[in-house]
Amino acid sequence: MPHARDATEHRPRKRFGQNFLHDPGTIRRIVAAVAPTAGQHLVEIGPGRGALTAGLLEAAGELDVIELDRDLVGPLAERLGHLGRLRVHQADALRFDLCALLPAAAKATEQRLRIIGNLPYNISTPLLFRFLEQADCIADMHLMLQKEVVDRLAAEPGQKTYGRLSVMVQSRCEVERVLVVDPGAFTPAPKVSSAVVRVVPLRPPPVVIAEPQLHARIVAAAFSQRRKRITNSLRGLADAALMEQCGLDPGARAEQLSVADFAHLANAAAASPNGPGPGCIPAPKP
Repeated sequence: MPHARDATEHRPRKRFGQNFLHDPGTIRRIVAAVAPTAGQHLVEIGPGRGALTAGLLEAAGELDVIELDRDLVGPLAERLGHLGRLRVHQADALRFDLCALLPAAAKATEQRLRIIGNLPYNISTPLLFRFLEQADCIADMHLMLQKEVVDRLAAEPGQKTYGRLSVMVQSRCEVERVLVVDPGAFTPAPKVSSAVVRVVPLRPPPVVIAEPQLHARIVAAAFSQRRKRITNSLRGLADAALMEQCGLDPGARAEQLSVADFAHLANAAAASPNGPGPGCIPAPKP
């Protein structure tokens, strides 16, 4: 493992989906958007060559970073460790237990993690869902993603980009676009534009979902055939009568239903597993 080699000499690896951020102006804008302060528990996903790491570490005084590429781990610690308390974890973020980074004392005071990352575009959606699984210990997330993915995350009903990802994330979080980043800000330059998104898990969530797994199945099925009537996509999960009881149009397409509509429908289906019940069970407002 070439610890003596500077991380800036590391050749990006396609299998890890590496596109290293290098533009100073973009780096400053991202760190400013995160606005880290001393005492906050920051976690950077995929620090790469450390473009964001230095600014985050200097501002917060300590930082956990999770890096899969073992060839980057040593140089990162050697080059930036003097800036603060840098804890480098050579691990796969898809399998890493983020909540384990919080000490028991922090959990007792409801201190939570702030997640920052330039996510590999080839696994960005699985990573997002992995983070959502651990949302109870996350205060907020600032993530660099393909711009198309950010558009989907922030989309509203009726928009072409509104889909499964929009509903699943907005069911638990507030989503805000922060900035768009041109391909030239990276080495190598990706073929698409990127964007930074701020995702904040809400407590309590905007809608209450009785059975999350059933809700996820309904949302996935609804958007699997988004051009069809939603009742055709939801066969075996929710029928036209149940939709009408929920005040929804059985002839609607999935993109016409709001985040709250999907929660209402899933709760009704959960209350009547063998067919339509006496009425729609709405997702109560927290």
